[in-house]
Amino acid sequence: MADRTSSSITIHAKRDEVMAVIADLENYPVWAGGIRAVEVLEAGPDGRPARARLTIDAGPIRDTYGLVYHWEPDDTGVRWELVEKGNVVTALHGSYTLAESGAGTEVTYELALDSSMPMIGLLKRRGEKMIIDSALKDLKRHVER
Repeated sequence: MADRTSSSITIHAKRDEVMAVIADLENYPVWAGGIRAVEVLEAGPDGRPARARLTIDAGPIRDTYGLVYHWEPDDTGVRWELVEKGNVVTALHGSYTLAESGAGTEVTYELALDSSMPMIGLLKRRGEKMIIDSALKDLKRHVER
């Protein structure tokens, strides 16, 4: 799972406003397509989620799995990794990196995903790209409204 797929988008809001939405995992089902439920299992010392269980319904992938989160200082990013495999999701590493730009905040989403469903590399990268682009557009729409 060395290869990762990434994409970026500019959101017309301050970095801390974007990070507040990203850190509010329990509200993802309200705005993030494909995420049906999020249960925060453990909070870190800063009050942000340290461990959570997500239930997704994203086309052919319907699953529940657990993630652990690592928050960067100064609202510059968050990384997550799979700690509880699902029936379909067998490995997952991802991150959001936030950088201030003249127009607001540039958000870069990076993802590497393995599943129990056999897929050739090209289809896997295309699926990751679809997940990333959809998530970034949903995040932008939610923050900017």
